[in-house]
Amino acid sequence: MPSFNFLLLHVRDHAASAALYHDLFGIPVVDQKPDITILPLRDGVMLGLWSRETVEPESSGEAGSSEIAFAVADASAVEAMHADWARRGMAMLQAPTRMSFGTTFVASDPDGHRLRVFAPVAG
Repeated sequence: MPSFNFLLLHVRDHAASAALYHDLFGIPVVDQKPDITILPLRDGVMLGLWSRETVEPESSGEAGSSEIAFAVADASAVEAMHADWARRGMAMLQAPTRMSFGTTFVASDPDGHRLRVFAPVAG
């Protein structure tokens, strides 16, 4: 199987999106070109924020039909991150909620990409 090493999001303003993701997660920009910015996620996986206007072939998808999920230690970490992101003005799509897989909330970045934070059920 080929190595999974990039998650690419098509965005309106890649520099502004990179600033947001840097601010939310404290991850550095490792490369910035006129049409794309790259940030490291983990274990060699990179987040590419690609200008929607220069993607080839042309972007045809709608943001919000998939999610990027981030696990945290416990429900109190979910609550704390939700409060922090709300203070930062992130659009909240789901308040902290207990679901079958754990406690979770969902926010949206300015391009409509869904970001889910969750604490898995122990056990």
